[in-house]
Amino acid sequence: MDHSAIEVRDLSVSYGSTPVLVDVQLTVPVGAGVCVTGENGIGKSTLLRCISSLQKADAGEIEVFGGPPGSTPEFWRAVVTTVEPPTWYPGLTAREHAELVCRAHGLSPEDAGLDESLERFGIASHADAIPPSLSSGQKQRLTLALALLRPSKLLILDEPEQRLDPDGRAMVAGLLSDYLAGGGTVLMASHDDTFAAAAGTGLVSMADLHAAGLP
Repeated sequence: MDHSAIEVRDLSVSYGSTPVLVDVQLTVPVGAGVCVTGENGIGKSTLLRCISSLQKADAGEIEVFGGPPGSTPEFWRAVVTTVEPPTWYPGLTAREHAELVCRAHGLSPEDAGLDESLERFGIASHADAIPPSLSSGQKQRLTLALALLRPSKLLILDEPEQRLDPDGRAMVAGLLSDYLAGGGTVLMASHDDTFAAAAGTGLVSMADLHAAGLP
């Protein structure tokens, strides 16, 4: 069995003439939680986008569970990412989006605990609303509820604590800690060290992932 969920070797990405990632190295073992920290603009989201197969790197290699990211249906069955805002289906309510996620992964909404999840995330009272009508905080809660509702082996989350109140942050941190305890793997970016610690993830500075340092 491959003991690394994620292997990043010599990853480089530039936007025009501006280097964002330079020879980045990262290993995330199966069952580990890693939180990438660093100021805005240092490349955290770019790194997560590349690992999620949402962006092509200029150079380097990425392996997720031993294969290139995004290349097979198995990848998308194993990996959940919130790096890009979700696509909301026109006319479907929040609850219908959750039902769709359950059924797409072979689960009945009851077995998946859909109602409990919407209640836990504080959006049960908005279950019949269409997602575009929700506030930014409610959309964030729905996005995370959908991500955790379906089975997966790896969560790739970009600042999941954003737009959540302290109770919401504590609740999500507890769910991520439970996910890790169940054998899942978490890679996330965050500005909140307390949230990351409560979630059970170790902190890695983005600056330290650049082998040669940014020019």
